[in-house]
Amino acid sequence: MPVKIRLQRHGKKGKPYYWIVAADARSKRDGKYLEKLGAYNPNTNPASIDLDVDGAVKWLQNGAQPTDTAKAILSYKGALLKNHLAGGVRKGALTEEQAEAKFNAWLEEKEGKITSKSEDLAKAKEEAKAKALEAEKAANEARIAAAAPVEEEVAEETEAAAEEAVEETAEAATEEAAAEEAPKAKEEE
Repeated sequence: MPVKIRLQRHGKKGKPYYWIVAADARSKRDGKYLEKLGAYNPNTNPASIDLDVDGAVKWLQNGAQPTDTAKAILSYKGALLKNHLAGGVRKGALTEEQAEAKFNAWLEEKEGKITSKSEDLAKAKEEAKAKALEAEKAANEARIAAAAPVEEEVAEETEAAAEEAVEETAEAATEEAAAEEAPKAKEEE
């Protein structure tokens, strides 16, 4: 029975989530599997991978062939390196302690790279947030500056309209007074 280490899709439309499984090559993509080795979530940045490295090495030593994506994930988590070092121990090129020391040194280096990437992403996110805040402040100041002359013009227009209204009321009052006096003058004649 040919065994493959591959991804089994789960999650919902547009939000994939994968299980890393050892399965018979003839089974369906999301079908029956022999053993679940881990999980892979590409929706996070950096992608989160949970992998049973020892289980993956056991399957690799028994002849399981990883797919291209699974091979990249196994390499990223160090399962292929651990399998390589175990081969060296079997041949007598290394001792078990030397192999373990090399693997742990590689893991520490890898963790350093991952944490630096996470810190860089967080720093970039903070800088983008600060730039957006600065741009928003500048836009608000520009809007306030543009609104200030408009308010002055509105105040001047209001004063002018009030003066015109007073003049019009005064003229209307004089016209009314004149209109009232004209009929009285005709009556007196």
